[in-house]
Amino acid sequence: MSLPDIKTNILSGLTVALAMVPEAIAFALIAHVSPLTGLYAAIIVCLITAIFGGRPGMISGATGALAVVMVALVSEHGVEYLFATVILMGILQSIFAIMRLGKYIRMVPYPVMLGFVNGLAIVIFIAQFGHFKVLDAEGMKVWMTGAPLYTMLGLTGLTVAIIYLFPKLTRAIPSSLASIVIISCLVIFLDLNTKTVGDLGSIAGTIPSFRIPDITYGLDTLRIIFPYAFLLACIGLIETLLTLNLIDDMTDTRGRPNKESMAQGMANIVTGFFGGMGGCAMIGQSMININNGALKRLSGIATALFLASFILFLSRWIELIPLAALIGVMFVVAEKTFEWGSLRLFGKIPREDIFVGLLVGGVTIIADLAIAVILG
Repeated sequence: MSLPDIKTNILSGLTVALAMVPEAIAFALIAHVSPLTGLYAAIIVCLITAIFGGRPGMISGATGALAVVMVALVSEHGVEYLFATVILMGILQSIFAIMRLGKYIRMVPYPVMLGFVNGLAIVIFIAQFGHFKVLDAEGMKVWMTGAPLYTMLGLTGLTVAIIYLFPKLTRAIPSSLASIVIISCLVIFLDLNTKTVGDLGSIAGTIPSFRIPDITYGLDTLRIIFPYAFLLACIGLIETLLTLNLIDDMTDTRGRPNKESMAQGMANIVTGFFGGMGGCAMIGQSMININNGALKRLSGIATALFLASFILFLSRWIELIPLAALIGVMFVVAEKTFEWGSLRLFGKIPREDIFVGLLVGGVTIIADLAIAVILG
């Protein structure tokens, strides 16, 4: 690997790590677990899949698609059952890989892929608006108003502008990383009152330790966790392998779906034993990486190591990063992920294909990815 490649992959890894922090925290809170549970999953899943996976450049970690399934389990049985479920989820994914079923993902029709990509782009875009809400006196989430709203919108807009304009000045640094640094410095030096990563929860922590989930083992427990583990395994593999397919198309290369499935399974088994909530491929962070030109394993390894350093040494500084900067980055990711060319296909392809694409995109937005793809 050349020195320019090393620099590109390391800087992209830093950018992706910064963008993963608020998402890992948010997904952990959705699943009713601590922020560190989401961050541990992000580190472990990202590192193992980067080293052993079948798609260099793809980023994996804690995701919202999995978090929404975990809520009922954690609420009813507690977080220890979640860790056991994640381990079983990894075992099921490993069995999937051993049976070499990953190759069948290439049979997914093109309209389904278009619907998947466009639906997820819209999901990424809509998800960012949750950061524009605050808690009122009664503990209810309400939309921001007045100066805080205008400050947040202004900083978000400035972030987007920097991302698009910075490459005209230099390409030595990824424009998304430059925008985060510039907006953070602006907020700190001007002492602007705006939401930061720290407002989501503290990310300070220690290295996770190995522990066996503290639950009662037996058939009754298996009856509780197996349905969740099976659903999580399916959602995780579908999202991962479709993201792999998308990156293959974007880079004109071929990933190895069975190898990626095995890596995902290994990662989730290890995550469950180290207090993480499990994970799968993250299309938003993967798109940041690919758009930065980072196509090597080093980018994912760097992402995981940067995340670990944030938790161990740099939490105080990372918590100062304004959310507006990260929202702006994700807005651009959504714009670049959406297949705008698909809009020109109306009237040029069979109506059945258009219907399937719209169906998959719509169900992805209002339900979840697994249902959308199977239905498509």
